[in-house]
Order: sequence, then C-alpha cells, then structure tokens
Amino acid sequence: MRLATINQGGMEVAAIVDGERLLPIQSINDVAGTDWPIGLYELINEEKLSSLRDWWNERSEDEKKDLESHFLASEEAVYRPLYRHPRKIWGIGLNYVDHASDLKEIAPSSEPASFMKPATTIIGHKDTIQLPVQSERTTGEAELGVIIGKECKNISESEVKEVIAGYTTIIDMTAEDILQRNPRYLTRSKSFDTFFSFGPELVTTDEVAEVFDLEVATIINGECHRKNSVSNMTFNPYYLVAFHSQVMTLQPGDIISTGTPGAVVIRDGDVIECEIDGFCKLKNNVVDLKKR
Repeated sequence: MRLATINQGGMEVAAIVDGERLLPIQSINDVAGTDWPIGLYELINEEKLSSLRDWWNERSEDEKKDLESHFLASEEAVYRPLYRHPRKIWGIGLNYVDHASDLKEIAPSSEPASFMKPATTIIGHKDTIQLPVQSERTTGEAELGVIIGKECKNISESEVKEVIAGYTTIIDMTAEDILQRNPRYLTRSKSFDTFFSFGPELVTTDEVAEVFDLEVATIINGECHRKNSVSNMTFNPYYLVAFHSQVMTLQPGDIISTGTPGAVVIRDGDVIECEIDGFCKLKNNVVDLKKR
C-alpha cells in the first residue's frame, strides 16, 4: 500500500494512493461507515496501518466502485508532508563512502554517525527550501527514509522488518560551511527551517521486494548528481534501526533518514529531487533568503 498526505478543505489528511489517483481516508469513513484515523501519523501511531491495508485489499470491486466519485487525480492534489510532528528524526551522516569523500572526510566504519533534527525542519513535496542568511554554502541530499511502525527497544537486525511501517523519499539539507567551521556545529547546520523534506508517499514494506536493491539518486535541475545502491551503505537500514533501538526506545512515526549517495550545493532557483526506484519522486524548489 502507498499513502500520502494531502490538503483537503484546509486540513492535512491521509489518502490511499491508487495509481494516478488518491482516495482520502475520510471519504472511506463517510461511504463505508468505518472509523479509520484520517491522519497518517495517527494511523501509524495507533498501529492501524497494516489493518487498513488488509481491509482495503479485501474490498470487492463493487465495494470500491461505491468510492469511485471520491477519488482525486494525483496531479490535482496538493501534497503536504506525510506528517508534521514525529517524536524523533534521526539522520545518518557519511553512510556511503563516496559521500564522505565529497567532504574530504573518512566514512565511519565501526558505528553510524548519527544526529537528530527538529520537527520544525519539515516540509513536503513541492514546498520551498529556504537557504538561510547565515550560510553561503548549503547542500541538498537525497535519502531513503525508514518509518518506524511499532514501539521497539533493544531489537536485533533479524527483528527489524517487523517494526518498520514503510519507506519514503527524503531530501535533507546541511549548511555545509557552518559544519566545516567546526564539527560540533552539526546540529545547527542541520536544523534550519525547511531543512527536511519528506514524502510524497509512504510505501509499506510489502511493496518493496528487497530494500537493499533500491537505488537512491540526488537529482539537481533534472540532472543526476549522484546515484548509489542501498546495498553499498556502510550501515544498512536494518542495522540502523537495531542500533538506534539500543540507544533509545523507538516509537511509531519515528523517522530514520539513512544517508545520501551524494550531496549537491543548492542555489536560488534550483530544483532538487530525490529519486528512488519504484517510488514517487520528491521535488523541491530552492529560494535563497539573502536574495529576497
């Protein structure tokens, strides 16, 4: 199953993605008499995502026809971030050796280089990335995002599949010049408003045959800047979930952004995209606040 969050009547509501169409959860409740949570975060947090998927897959064609008039064309939808207030956003630095060389650094080999980001960084598909006045060199980084679906603590890699709700596309930003002045400035360099775009779709685990085979690409102005396979990560997504569960309890809706194959400098007027095999592209335009 694939889900998105869209603007409907001034509210941000979850919708099932059906090809080039979207069906708001509220419409399902209205027509079918169900009471599914209408927000994607609530669906995840209440651990009802898999139940909704099973319920939807069990609907007959006649039952789905009753909902036909409630579908929206995807090109007409206004996408929003999948949700606004996760309890934790973990980012993983230098998880591909090639990206480490971009920064003239050595990739960590024994433990992940992780950091946390505030929810105020969050934007969605087609929202605008704002380059801060404090930075002269900001980069954008396409990444695969892992969304936690069940509370977990001290789990092993073999148990991780059971706690993942799904995957998504992410564009993470770094005020690179601030970071290069001092590595202790990492949190600040990562935490400006608009520095974390995610969506437009959550892809549940059953839709991903093999996560290690996915290729992640950073696209700038229509050109591929850097592309690499998840299999080439230093620390794979399952390891990252297990590792961080040993640091703190992971909760439904928590996000782990697994690292980029390559960061690209973004400038006023640019368009940056995250492209992952089989996923809907995530796209954002860039505005430099120093020029506005």
